[in-house]
Amino acid sequence: MTVLKTSLRNFFAHKGRMALSAVAVLLSVAFVSGTLVFTDTMNTTFDKLFATTASDVTVSPKTAGGSDETPQSGRPESLPASLVAQVGKVEGVQRAQGTVMSTSVTVVDTSNKNVGPTGGAPTIAFNWTPNVLRSVEIASGHEPRGPTEVVVDGATAEKHHLKIGDTLRTIAVTGDLTAKIVGTVDFKVTNPGSTLVYFDTATAQRELLGKEGLFTQISVDAKPGVTDDALKADVAAALGGGYKLQTAAEVADAGRASMAGFLDVMKYAMLGFAGIAFLVGIFLIVNTFSMLVAQRTREIGLMRAIGSSRKQVNRSVLVEALLLGLVGSVAGVAAGVGLAVGLMKLMSAVGMELSTRDLTVAWTTPVVGLALGVVVTVLAAYVPARRAGKVSPMAALRDAGTPADGKAGKVRGVLGIVLTAAGAAALVAASRAAEAGPGSLWLGLGVVLSLLGFVVVGPLLAGGVVRALGAVVLRIFGPVGRMAERNALRNPRRTGATAAALMIGLALVAGLSVVGSSMVASATEELDRSVGADFIVQSGTGQPIVPQAQAAVAKAAGLDHVTAYKWVDAKITDPRGKVSTADLAATDPTYVKDLRREVTAGTLTDAYGKDAMSVGSDYATEHGVKVGDVLTVAFKGGGTAKLKVAAITADTGQVDNGAMYTAIPTVTRHLPADRVPNSLLLLASAKDGQETPAYQALKDALAPYPQYKVSNQADYKEELQKQVGQLLNIVYGLLALAIVVAILGVVNTLALSVVERTREIGLMRAIGLSRRQLRRMIRLESVVIALFGALLGLGLGMGWGTAAQKLLALEGLGVLEIPWPTIVTVFIGSAFVGLFAALVPAFRAGRMNVLNAIASE
Repeated sequence: MTVLKTSLRNFFAHKGRMALSAVAVLLSVAFVSGTLVFTDTMNTTFDKLFATTASDVTVSPKTAGGSDETPQSGRPESLPASLVAQVGKVEGVQRAQGTVMSTSVTVVDTSNKNVGPTGGAPTIAFNWTPNVLRSVEIASGHEPRGPTEVVVDGATAEKHHLKIGDTLRTIAVTGDLTAKIVGTVDFKVTNPGSTLVYFDTATAQRELLGKEGLFTQISVDAKPGVTDDALKADVAAALGGGYKLQTAAEVADAGRASMAGFLDVMKYAMLGFAGIAFLVGIFLIVNTFSMLVAQRTREIGLMRAIGSSRKQVNRSVLVEALLLGLVGSVAGVAAGVGLAVGLMKLMSAVGMELSTRDLTVAWTTPVVGLALGVVVTVLAAYVPARRAGKVSPMAALRDAGTPADGKAGKVRGVLGIVLTAAGAAALVAASRAAEAGPGSLWLGLGVVLSLLGFVVVGPLLAGGVVRALGAVVLRIFGPVGRMAERNALRNPRRTGATAAALMIGLALVAGLSVVGSSMVASATEELDRSVGADFIVQSGTGQPIVPQAQAAVAKAAGLDHVTAYKWVDAKITDPRGKVSTADLAATDPTYVKDLRREVTAGTLTDAYGKDAMSVGSDYATEHGVKVGDVLTVAFKGGGTAKLKVAAITADTGQVDNGAMYTAIPTVTRHLPADRVPNSLLLLASAKDGQETPAYQALKDALAPYPQYKVSNQADYKEELQKQVGQLLNIVYGLLALAIVVAILGVVNTLALSVVERTREIGLMRAIGLSRRQLRRMIRLESVVIALFGALLGLGLGMGWGTAAQKLLALEGLGVLEIPWPTIVTVFIGSAFVGLFAALVPAFRAGRMNVLNAIASE
């Protein structure tokens, strides 16, 4: 009980000194809690949507994919309409309705602007049936009643300022359909951001499936008292085994599984960054308690002198850490809910709508947040607590605030050097690995060991590096600069721990910058070396190019040729009888001009002959295939062909690595007309001297189709750089949390250092040091600590990035590019971080009363 009272008294007596550590715990816990709340809310949103939209039993074609899968032909798999009546006669069926649904559409307004979502959600076209009213309700107007009428969801109408009477053009593979808006609908649950349009049944069948009398699925409702499983069994018995049948629960599970990959990547990536923030926070907490123990040396000595045991002193410090963890974690869990709401607003801004009505705070979220915050805080305080327990009663006779140790221990130095050397060896092994799998393990091991090594050896490096930085940065400030340097060197362990917090975040920034820059440089070099086409036409969402858009491209003036590129799902049987699934690339023969592929055997142009194909060198090696061998190719939804291997292309990290090529006529001969895939992209080359007018002609030809983009090689490189830059900016934004925590660590270290040196500061002021000089001294100390951390972090990060690039060279990332402007900017920015971190401690030091400071103990 006495220990608890002492801990409470000390905690509240030093609550100001604990505040920044509590903020660090708060931020880290908030990130974890916010991530869990956000992903749980997304799961709730989609669960409600799937539960609302699914009928008791759904009948689909056996070969149909997921609800958001875009068929390669642009036409969804379909069922005959006669099947609806057959299902309706099954015992236990109350109602059977045919549904038409297609995600292979683009909807534009009268300004030719795509009204579809800008994020990952699709544009979906339906036929209007009573089943629609399960999930939506008419908000204005009426349902579609003919081929010139369409209904749109209210969120899309509001976002794009659409109203009843406006015209929408729907672009599908079967052609363009223009219709007037006659109504809007609102969702009964949250619509995650899809754009929805509804047509009458005949129009939907004709315009989306190519002809009337077809449906993509049948929605079956059970009579009262009939379970979904029983209904499914009855329908399956009536129809036979040629169809896919799913209960409402199975549809929901399938939908949940389709979203699981995306949600898991987001969840674990954000938790990873939260872990980095926790790691950085550990240094802050260790430093805080180490300095508090040092400042209370005399107090602890007196406690020991009057009978307190080592265990009691140790326990007292740990109880203070427990209180700090509890306060920070409770506030962090609450802040995490606010962070989740902010993330939902951010997702809404990029096209994925999430409603706060679905905000989900599972009981596990606060438990995990509290447990993490408390455990991490207590563990971080364990070493300072042990140090406090070792304070002897004789310490009561010494001055408080005596540094724990003036220099890093030899054992620590040796351990740091060993860990760093082992990490460097692992990184070298990763860069020289012959295979990506083992290399990745070496890379991960190298990152961990080198990071630990730098953290441990940091105090040993502090002396030399800080002196070198001081000679460049501090000496120009005269005696004040020299005092700042000596203050930074006074306790190398403290300086090393403070700098290490900043080092971790900046190391990750530098490493990712190197990988990102190398990725862009490698892709640019590969494009220059391999791509011969002047232009590329493709959709940003991966949708196939509709025939009418491809026809418009073919008519553009100034073009020498246009090459279509299609993918075909197939199962390939090698001469040994081994079957493998592959995507066969069906292209025009001019593809050999548009993409210069290295060939190890045969001639690539021969692969475009009748019943011929090429394979990649990896496939040829694995399956023992050589030029002249015949492969059996079974096309999905079509026939089987015997194709002769005419060429083997080199799989050496090139564009289109591993692709198997054949001619488009070869594919069309073995597929029904409605299953022939549309082009995924088009490559085009201009006639000599016609590059500029041909580029403009292509843009003009595709102006009615805003879903497609025309890029020349310069555009493509710029877009690649932009995409990598956007990805890095997201990562940097998440790493900013760790850097903010590191800045708090610098602030806390300086603030506690000022308290520790109160008497010293008073004496310096008494012998003539001005307030301005005092503040400058503290700011310069902060700057040199920040630059020390930046130097270690950037050096370590460039080592990580270089090793990662050498490993990724196995996958085609062959150019190492060090982004020196970014590295220099971050290094200079670290100096400003140091200045910012010192503002409050320097201000407080300058306001000290000289006499009171001298009299303090």
